Order: sequence, then C-alpha cells, then structure tokens
Amino acid sequence: MPDAPLSVGVVNSVDEVPAEVWNRLVPGHGGRPDNPFLDHAFLSALEQSGSASRRTGWLPHHLVLSDAAGQTVAAMPLYLKSHSQGEYVFDHGWAEAYQRAGGAYYPKLQSSVPFTPVAGPRLLAADDVRRAALLRAAEELAAGNAISSIHATFVAADEAEMARQSGWLVRHDTQYHWQNAGFASFEEFLGTLSSRHRKAMRRERRDALGAEGLAVRWLTGADLTEAAWDHFFAFYQDTGNRKWGRPYLNRAFFSLLSEAMADRVLLMFAYDGDTPVAGTLSLVGRDRLYGRYWGATREVPFLHFELCYYQAIDFAIAHRLSVVEAGAQGEHKLARGYAPTTTRSVHWIGHPGLRDAVSRFLAEERRSVEHEQQALARYTPFRHGEPPT
Repeated sequence: MPDAPLSVGVVNSVDEVPAEVWNRLVPGHGGRPDNPFLDHAFLSALEQSGSASRRTGWLPHHLVLSDAAGQTVAAMPLYLKSHSQGEYVFDHGWAEAYQRAGGAYYPKLQSSVPFTPVAGPRLLAADDVRRAALLRAAEELAAGNAISSIHATFVAADEAEMARQSGWLVRHDTQYHWQNAGFASFEEFLGTLSSRHRKAMRRERRDALGAEGLAVRWLTGADLTEAAWDHFFAFYQDTGNRKWGRPYLNRAFFSLLSEAMADRVLLMFAYDGDTPVAGTLSLVGRDRLYGRYWGATREVPFLHFELCYYQAIDFAIAHRLSVVEAGAQGEHKLARGYAPTTTRSVHWIGHPGLRDAVSRFLAEERRSVEHEQQALARYTPFRHGEPPT
C-alpha cells in the first residue's frame, strides 16, 4: 500500500513549529543541529527581534509537510521577499530585466537563513522522497500565488543536484574556507606554507597586536554579558553603516541569540587595556567555525586579518574543528590560507522567457566560476600548491 499523501502548510513563524520537532528535521547529533544557523533558536531570534519580518521585507513563510497523524515530517525555511537585500546571491539584474518587460519579479520566495551566506540544508526531511515533496510543494505554492520565482541559496551539494534533476536552475559562486589537517598549533599550520607567506603572516600578527599593545580574548557562554554585546553592536553598526547603509540585525537579536545559544556563540575582542576596540562574532558548529561579523572603533593595520582569520584558525585548532568558513567573497583570504570553495544556489522561475534567459546566463557564469577557481588555485600560499589534507 502506498504511503498516505502528505499535507502541505505554511507557517508565518518558526515558533509555530515546536523547537524539538524542527531541530529533529535538521542533520545533527544529540537532538542539536550540526549547523547552528538552522537551529530553531537562531531562526526564532531573527523573527522575535523583528530582524526578519514583514517590515524588513523578510516575511516568514515556512513550508511544512505533515503526515496523516498531523505530525510535521518535513520543513523548508522560506521567506516572502519584497526586495533582494541581505541574500549575498545577487539577482538584481534578473529583477530589472523582468520588470522592464512588464513582469512583477517581487514578491519572490527565498529559502535561506536571512543575512547569512552559510551553506547548509534547506530541505529539512529524513529522506529524499520528502525532500522532493518539499520542492514540488514550493513550486505549487509559487505558481498558485502568482509568485515569480523561488531562490534557495547556499544549499548543500546533494540538494542542489536534487533540485537540478527537478528542473531548477543551478548557480555557482566562490567562498574561501580554511581546512584543518589535524594541526597541533598555528606554527604547524605555518609550516605548510611557503617561506614568503610564513614571514608575511608572522609580521601581520605581530603588527596587529604588538604595535599598539592590544590583547585578544575569546568570549563565549557566561562571558557573553549585555555589556559585551553593547560593545559588539557598536562594532557591527560601524561596519554595517559603511557597507550596507544600515545594519540588517538589531540589538535585540543579539540578546535573544545569547540567551538561547550562548555556548555556540563566540566573540573575539581586541582590548586596549580593559576597553574593546574591535571584535568579531562567530558561531560554532559541530565541526566548523562560522565567521560572521567584524567591526572596530579604531583603525589598526592588520587587526581585521588577526581577528577574522588568524584567531579563527587558532580557535579551530584548539577545539579540533575541521573547517573555518570566513563568510562571503574576499580574495585577500587566499593569501591567509583560506582556499576557494564552491557554493551553490538553486532557482525556480515561473516565466519561460525569463527562465531561458537566466539559464543561459548561469551556464556561462558557472564556466567563469570554474575557470576563476582554477586560476586562484595557482596563488595559494601552500608549499606544494594545495592545502594539506
């Protein structure tokens, strides 16, 4: 007898799904997601703080599938978007072309973690049958509500392939990740680099801290006081105001995040005496460190590299983490031991003409990304040309 059909629903808050039910759908261990950005608590903090809301153009529209007993057995984090900000996979050109032709590109559906260019699963289910059902349900949701398109960004490789086989368009991009080959210390990692790059890194680390007598401290768990978050938010606002016009996240988000997930949050502050002058925020996964935000109230040469890249490596080595993901873009990461890595997004587009045009563009773009990564590989700092494994 075939399985009973699954019922499809949409919830306007992740809190409508019990945390233990949501987290059970996400790959993890001991009932906790490996990827902290997909933890119910993280998504809930975005929504409860108002950072991801109708007002900000990120209306939660999460897709859920339920079995005959009414139990949620699959979910897809989904947002109804009125713009393309905060996504890190740029489709502004597609929107402009479609709108010039008389179409309405917005609203669109976005499956992602808002404001977060971190790869992970988007089809939260225990098997491929239910994952495929999520894709079909998303398509029907868009088609039935005159929504132009669906965009699932920074998806896992196996999900990208499943979506491709279902007729979605696949897009590639590049990030820079550091790989831990079981290093016992930063010095052991430096031993895998060419002499020129070893000297450059040592000089940058010395100049970043020693020249002005700064000290770095790692804050997590109970050390994440509201005073610490006030300092970090000042750093975050400074960077956000310069890069985006206004920061995406509000102050309340960080307090909610700290309350729910303090043991998975890491602040790294550079102190002048007792006063923080720069800081980064990272999240700690089961085997990865995810670097997210940086800011400073004082300009210090190489301090950005020290806090964002070198301290992250130190932490990963000390805690036996396999990978450091240092966020979107940035070829300057290459010289600091972060290797090019492919990221993927998938796109369903309802209008045949727009779909065909985007398909041709993406085919050329994928070739360009592949060629660029081959060229970048020649500029790695490693003695033998590739990161040790």
